[in-house]
Amino acid sequence: MNWYYAVGGQQQGPVDDAQLDALLQSGQINQETLVWRDGLANWQPLRQARPSAGAPPIAAGAAAASATAGGEPIGDVVCAECGKLFTKDNAIQYGTAWVCAACKPIFLQKLREGAAPAGGGAFGMGNVRYAGFWIRFAAKFIDGLIMGVVIGIPMIVLMFGAGMSMQGGQQPGAAFMGLQILMQIVGTGFAVAYNTFMHGKYGATVGKMAVGVRVVMADGSKVSFMRAFGRAWADILSGMVCYIGYIIAAFDAEKRSLHDHICQTRVVYK
Repeated sequence: MNWYYAVGGQQQGPVDDAQLDALLQSGQINQETLVWRDGLANWQPLRQARPSAGAPPIAAGAAAASATAGGEPIGDVVCAECGKLFTKDNAIQYGTAWVCAACKPIFLQKLREGAAPAGGGAFGMGNVRYAGFWIRFAAKFIDGLIMGVVIGIPMIVLMFGAGMSMQGGQQPGAAFMGLQILMQIVGTGFAVAYNTFMHGKYGATVGKMAVGVRVVMADGSKVSFMRAFGRAWADILSGMVCYIGYIIAAFDAEKRSLHDHICQTRVVYK
């Protein structure tokens, strides 16, 4: 597991668990050092983010001084733009990112232009690699196979059975047409539910996990279930009119498809 930590107003890392323990034992960091890893919503003191870290417990007075009544850290936060430490009173929060007063105009301008905030590391998106058209095509192909097994095969069996039940030369009746419509609705519903759950819960479908990419917001934060739900419907829209909504990813600077533009998301390598 990769960790980032803040020392002297600068973001450091990544380091693994063993390296983090070594830094702790050597005194280069302590239990109040702000750390972050993938899966944490915000930077947190080491004692809170990793209670099992091998160091003596912090005195009760020190712990109380670094936390509010609700248990949230009130210490320094790291600016997503410049990477320096500031108190929360001198920074603004956007999603899971904090931005200092000096970087605020640049940060907001980037958001207005639809660009990802800089800064790299935990919150910044400056060092990420955007997933291109072909890797996303591979992910979509894998997801298509999954949906084909779950939905496609039963649909074929049902349609074949309905067709065999008709006498030779008989035109499809209302029941047969209704079955076709029902299968289309079920297929669409499954696709929306699948994409909503996987993106909202894990940030990636099985296909995206297989190729090592995930869906994030412009600031690098995880998409919500509501955003994932809207993106699932926008994904269907991208497939209309000769799949132009998908093809535009090949020509976009941040490799965004139509549904990424609509929902302000990005697909990046993990």
